[in-house]
Amino acid sequence: MNFELPSELEEYIQKLDTFINTQILPLQHKDDNNRFFDHRREPSRTQWTNGGLPTPEWENLLTQARQIADEAGFFRFPLPKEYGGHGHEDTNLWMCALRYHMASHPIYGGGLSLANDLQNEHSVVGNFPDFLMLHHWGSPSQKATFIPSRLAGEFRMTFGLTEIHHGSDATHMDTRATKCLLSDGRPGYSITGNKKWQTGAHSATHLLVFARTSGDPGSARGISAFIVPADTPGVTISSFEYTLNMPTDHATIFLQDVRVPTSAIFGPLDDGLAIAQTFTHENRIRQAASSCGAARFCIDKSIAYARSRIVFGKPLSANQAIQWPLVELSTQVEMLRLLILRTATEMDAVQKKYGGKQPWVAIEKQLGHKISMCNYYANRLATQAADNAIQVHGGNGYSRHQPFEHIWRHFRRYRITEGSEEVQMRKVAGYLFGYKTTGLEKEDKATEVGTSKL
Repeated sequence: MNFELPSELEEYIQKLDTFINTQILPLQHKDDNNRFFDHRREPSRTQWTNGGLPTPEWENLLTQARQIADEAGFFRFPLPKEYGGHGHEDTNLWMCALRYHMASHPIYGGGLSLANDLQNEHSVVGNFPDFLMLHHWGSPSQKATFIPSRLAGEFRMTFGLTEIHHGSDATHMDTRATKCLLSDGRPGYSITGNKKWQTGAHSATHLLVFARTSGDPGSARGISAFIVPADTPGVTISSFEYTLNMPTDHATIFLQDVRVPTSAIFGPLDDGLAIAQTFTHENRIRQAASSCGAARFCIDKSIAYARSRIVFGKPLSANQAIQWPLVELSTQVEMLRLLILRTATEMDAVQKKYGGKQPWVAIEKQLGHKISMCNYYANRLATQAADNAIQVHGGNGYSRHQPFEHIWRHFRRYRITEGSEEVQMRKVAGYLFGYKTTGLEKEDKATEVGTSKL
């Protein structure tokens, strides 16, 4: 068993570091761009007189960085080769290693830099969950229309599952889509309902709307997905919700008799929830890697500060009250990092085995509980490490001249949004107590029976 990263991956990380140091960080330090990252970050990023939305200057800077990364060949790394990516057979392992490295880096880590600013899911190595959905579920027409536009930055889509009254219990959603005839006589659907926490709605060209088309509340069957142009009559952005970390782009949207043609149906009719599963696991394991990296960043900064800070005539680090919490956090980070990389490797193995036959279904069954372990624990650990860093740094840590309050406020979100901590722990419990199985138990038993007959 080899616990070292592949040499090819180590070399790629070195190339990424060189690129960031020579092209991205100089842009961050150019003019007064550091106002978006230093103690002025929140007011510089936020339009306080316009609903708390991101400032155009902030978003333009992020776009510029992504364009530079795309030209350098880093931005599309996780995509298939035909779309400019690397199409690597071990993409999950590589993405986890890359995200951990960027979030833990002593110079541009913490999820607070132009190279990797996680408040907006921005990174010079893109994630592309919406691309995955289009690639696997889009009709030929949808793929031909939306994928090139997505890669050019001209197609931007929200993800409309959560509602005002329904979050984790999405199968009870209020939004309904009923068959109708459009004004030109074509068959279509009329969608009425609401969606909440619609990230990116301020600049979205389209909305991905999940709506019940048949079946009873609580049933996973009978929910369909629709790609709806954002300017369709009946679509109303009611508000943008102020959040713990600002700016916000999280909208509440009302849908009133929003009429779309049947060609707007995305994926299988009445089985739309399967679409969400396409990217859930990749997102969760990659988020776990980023959170684990951010925790490492906070720990390393705290150790360096404690060693340099002199109190009562000796380094702060001489006190066991300072040492022990950092010892525990460091131990947890290292164990978690190894679990994340192992789980990512196992995900890649399942994908190789199932190829194009919807590997995410097998990943959910065989590894869903391990991915949940990684995700819920990493997101909690990031907030614990940030909180401890604030304590170690004292008044300096509480100020915005240090990044820890920003890290705590941002990563606190993931204990809810990537599948709440409680829901993920329930999934793990299902496997521990036998309510769910991986499906591999039967294979192991069959092997044992076959061996016993020899």
